[in-house]
Amino acid sequence: MLAVFGHLNPDTDAITAALVYARLLTRQDIEAQAYRLGDLNFETAFVLREAGVEAPPLLETLPSGTAVALVDHNESAQSLPNLSELTVTRVVDHHKLGDLSTAQPPYLRFEPVGSTGTILLKLFREAGLAVEPLEARLMLSAILSDTLHFRSPTTTADDQEAVAFLAPVAGIEDVTAYALAMFAAKSDLGDTPAETLLRMDYKVFPFGEVTAPQQWGLGVIETTNPGYVFGRQAELLAAMDAVKAEDRLNGVLLSVVDILNETNRTLVLSATEDKVLREVFGAAVSGQVADLGARISRKKQLVPALETYFTPQN
Repeated sequence: MLAVFGHLNPDTDAITAALVYARLLTRQDIEAQAYRLGDLNFETAFVLREAGVEAPPLLETLPSGTAVALVDHNESAQSLPNLSELTVTRVVDHHKLGDLSTAQPPYLRFEPVGSTGTILLKLFREAGLAVEPLEARLMLSAILSDTLHFRSPTTTADDQEAVAFLAPVAGIEDVTAYALAMFAAKSDLGDTPAETLLRMDYKVFPFGEVTAPQQWGLGVIETTNPGYVFGRQAELLAAMDAVKAEDRLNGVLLSVVDILNETNRTLVLSATEDKVLREVFGAAVSGQVADLGARISRKKQLVPALETYFTPQN
């Protein structure tokens, strides 16, 4: 049985991609089981509830040598702790190539699109398989989530075409209304603990020297109600400080992305993060908040700039 899973602190794309890819493989006579590497965020819980599907089982570890398929990630820091001991046979992803290495040639499918869901639709078409309504709803939800309903600069024509194709199959007549309902669910943060908010969409990235890279934690809260998040600024900064010490990080950033207004204001923990944000992005910092303007994509607008900044110049 092939274990299929997305990244730690899973988002809607990671969860739905695991579910859909496991279904696709099974329909191709490859036994597969979807898993998750963390709790669902509020948006993903809404998506699965609306689709009438249960969350995949939680996975914490696998025996050495187990065959696995990765979706929506390929870096060890974002995966199971013993990924290097597992047999990675397949990867379907839309991120940059990380530190993945394998003993045997795996099947790799990487494309610079806005969502893994878009790639999965292509795999259905290439396999000559009809997309079922549940599969269509899950892929559609992933694309809308990852592209912020086409607001993100990661959006491509392929993503837009995929949504146009999937919506009628999924039985979703008003895509805009459905996307807004997803974003509303994502923004209903209630009394969620500050550390949970920080880690909901959080990844650790190595920057700089390969032999001794700096480790930075980059979290994102995408919301239609940024005022609520900044109302808890002191709690979030305390959580960032604790996570920085616990995970032995060089820096931690938490970007609060206003989905509707397409802006990014990032919490600044210390002088270290302040210096980097000013030098990399020319950001104005006030009251431990940096204005990053319209840089709303971690993958396309934040991480590449930070990689360039920390990479030694010859």
